[in-house]
Amino acid sequence: MSALTKKRLLSITLLAGLFILIFAAVALAGDPSGANTGGVGDITAATAGQPTMDEIAAQVGKNKIGINFVWTLITGFMVFFMQAGFALVETGFTRAKHAAHTMAMNLMVFLVGAIGYYIVGFALQFGGVGALSAIGGTAPLNQEFAINGWGILGHAGFFLTSNGAYDVGVFTLFLFQMVFMDTAVTIPTGAMAERVKFSTVVITSFFIAMFLYPIFGNWVWGGGWLAQLGSKLGLGHGVVDFAGSGVVHSIGGSVALAGAIILGPRLGKYGKDGKVNAFPGHDIPMGILGTIILFFGWFGFNPGSTLAGTDLRISVVAVNTMLAGAVGGFVSMMIMWLKFKKPDPSMMCNGALAGLVAITAPSGFVNVNSSVFIGAVAGVLVVISVLFVDSKLKIDDPVGAISVHFVNGLWGVLATGIFADGTYGDGLNGVAGGVTGLLYGDSGQFVAQLIDMGVILVWGVGLSFIFFKILKATLGIRVKPEDELAGLDIPEMGVLAYPETTLRSSSLDRSF
Repeated sequence: MSALTKKRLLSITLLAGLFILIFAAVALAGDPSGANTGGVGDITAATAGQPTMDEIAAQVGKNKIGINFVWTLITGFMVFFMQAGFALVETGFTRAKHAAHTMAMNLMVFLVGAIGYYIVGFALQFGGVGALSAIGGTAPLNQEFAINGWGILGHAGFFLTSNGAYDVGVFTLFLFQMVFMDTAVTIPTGAMAERVKFSTVVITSFFIAMFLYPIFGNWVWGGGWLAQLGSKLGLGHGVVDFAGSGVVHSIGGSVALAGAIILGPRLGKYGKDGKVNAFPGHDIPMGILGTIILFFGWFGFNPGSTLAGTDLRISVVAVNTMLAGAVGGFVSMMIMWLKFKKPDPSMMCNGALAGLVAITAPSGFVNVNSSVFIGAVAGVLVVISVLFVDSKLKIDDPVGAISVHFVNGLWGVLATGIFADGTYGDGLNGVAGGVTGLLYGDSGQFVAQLIDMGVILVWGVGLSFIFFKILKATLGIRVKPEDELAGLDIPEMGVLAYPETTLRSSSLDRSF
């Protein structure tokens, strides 16, 4: 190496070292601890750095509402991600020849649900809610159709523009409530999988998003007549459902139950002698992954229903949710292990989901030990229900949606009226004091929850049954037998989920 080259190399090294030192000095000049970031100068004021008390108060108020907005939107995004969980669970627990059809249904229902809810559903549900609950902000949604003072449905906010609905708070509420509605729309696809027309699910999704779900949701969450049972008749706080065991899961499960009954079982499911033939899911790991995603999303579903990041009850709701889901899955696993000598991964998944469904309504109102008990009962109920629905009622539900969502949704509604401990819910539905259940001295709350269960049966199951009867008699709801046997991917969707591995010969195993 020449002397000139050595000098050049030394110069470059010195320059690089100097650059590093300068860069380090600049970096160290920042505020890595955050102690000096944010102060009086960041408050919006007429005179910079010298805010008045009114300006400080206004900033505090905007910060609170901003925290609530961000919290509600982020948890809404988490609930939206549950769509992936539902798609994986339902597809994994059904057969490979229907995989593209099942997965596509789970995407389509979101698309249809969002459109229907935007057009009319949201207005019917929350058009008369008035002030935007714990979120805060303005109150443009104040038009409720009522009969003798009893709320029936809202009529403000159609297309998110009518009656002042073009509002930041309304839009926050819309996104969060839309993904909840979408959960209800998704539930029936699992119970009707492997034999339902894709077009039937499109029509059904509009029916749920624009009519069935929002009207019932108005009665409970939009200030409607079920919510008024407390203020008008003294039945506790009226019907309460913290995050939707009844509003979301039992209503979605009602459609699943009615749809499965009207559709009838899959070909070959039940023998002439009454024997039940098992149709195993084609990808159990996919179903387990979907369950984990759903469990994660539930931390948005339940804690997010505070609608306020400034509500410190969030931590209680989150822990109640976690433990009920864990106990539900464990109890179901142990029952299957003891009864059939194997833990059964699919029932473990359904047990966890059953526990999560059951705790959804009471999660904000009960203590942790009650949550554990509620989850344990759900773990037992889902096993009993799956076996009873399948072998005794002969209702074919490929993924157990009826048992998970309908049955345990009702259990969650009832559990709220039993175990609410009075430590939360002061002022809810216009009633002073915390929500208190039967075990803590308020039989009125228990009665209100029983009424809610009865309405779910009449409105949810009854109306859905009529809807499917009419649809079956007009457009038809079931695919051709030959398409069902061959698999719905090509006849319904035009593509195979697994083109490289699917056998297409006429002699393939029809149960594949």
